[in-house]
Amino acid sequence: MGVVVSLDGERNKPSLDGLTNLVADDLRDVNELIIRYMDSPVVLIPQLASHLIAAGGKRLRPVLTLASAKMCGYADGNRHIALAACVEFIHTATLLHDDVVDESGLRR
Repeated sequence: MGVVVSLDGERNKPSLDGLTNLVADDLRDVNELIIRYMDSPVVLIPQLASHLIAAGGKRLRPVLTLASAKMCGYADGNRHIALAACVEFIHTATLLHDDVVDESGLRR
């Protein structure tokens, strides 16, 4: 017999809290790295970094990157921090690119 799921009654919302708590210290380091790499004399660049950090969100991509490193037993330095920041930069770049293509005046 397969799994039976009742659709009646109250259901719990899915939560990433357990996973996020597992990598909380590393995620804080990712945010610090993003801010450090976005330091620039071009005024718009640090503004984008501040927006990226202040926007918060689930940070699903870096959380999954950090959790994968932990799951695979990575414990040799901090390359997982740089990789998670890179993943977030790429995600942000795709969003900004989409806004340019759509000729959007504002970031969603």
